Amino acid sequence: MTDSTPVLLSGFADEAANEKLAVQQYSAFAALGLRYYSIRFVDAGEGIKNVMALSDAEINHLVKMQSDYGLKVSSIGSPIGKVKLLDVDDGTANKYIPFEKYLAEDVQTACDRAEAFGAKLIRGFAFYHPKGTAPEDHVDQVADQLGQIAEACDKRGLTFGLEVEANLVGQTGTLLQAIAAKVNHPAMLTIFDGANIVTQGFSADETYAQYLAMKDSMGWMHIKDYHDPSPSGRIEHVDEASLDNFVPADRGDSGHEAIFRDLKEFLPELHQRALKRGADGVFLDLEPHVKGGGQFGGFSGPDGFGVALRGLCRVLDYVDIPYQLRGFADIKG
Repeated sequence: MTDSTPVLLSGFADEAANEKLAVQQYSAFAALGLRYYSIRFVDAGEGIKNVMALSDAEINHLVKMQSDYGLKVSSIGSPIGKVKLLDVDDGTANKYIPFEKYLAEDVQTACDRAEAFGAKLIRGFAFYHPKGTAPEDHVDQVADQLGQIAEACDKRGLTFGLEVEANLVGQTGTLLQAIAAKVNHPAMLTIFDGANIVTQGFSADETYAQYLAMKDSMGWMHIKDYHDPSPSGRIEHVDEASLDNFVPADRGDSGHEAIFRDLKEFLPELHQRALKRGADGVFLDLEPHVKGGGQFGGFSGPDGFGVALRGLCRVLDYVDIPYQLRGFADIKG
């Protein structure tokens, strides 16, 4: 094993559970050897809910249960920022919430959840600009709103992670970097996701360039990949419901090998960046979608999640980035 800085493996546990039951999620992750998970959708006894909608009783139950399974929450998989930036009817079903209300209610709820689960990181997004408009035209407003979100998180010792994703103002690495530069707040970092760039029609070389653009602001990475059997060039608006070509990280079009080769040299700096924000290290958060994905989540099943984890580990082994899964010493302990 290399002496270089390790990564911490995590994942969206709801993707590994056929019915989203907490016991399914925790059992699958413990069996796979994972120590961390991101919480998004879960059935904790009162039906399937987003983490934002959990009751106090459900939260207390999950906190005890995750400890019994030897798990810690790496990030809160919140949908913060997946609402309209402007109150405009653009033909989409995305909802609009006045920002002052959103900041006072939804953002504070996300912070409450992070504190309850002992997480330091909250995943979020860069708002939907009106369909048909240029995302670049909305960077200033988005940066202003995200700056307020970052400040709200920082007051509670938390960090907001801005994920790159299609159809939002932050749909590319260059746009996310421009937003991060304007926000210029230590409590807002960005999250790279190769598949979310490839689905927009980017090649592996172009995806690598988007990764490079994000390095100055990056906090952690989501791991999924995509292989389009009939690429058609840049896609301005992605029909997320129709995406069905997600694959493990060792066989997609994102070029994870090249990305991880650069990441290996960058890891010491990124590791220190994470520690300064109170995180345990640099998370690679699996969100594989290998059995399908959509606007607010995806599904892999316990078998698909295992395939995706092994695919990621193969690439990490090949480029010699260290990681740890549970071993016999953990069982003895």
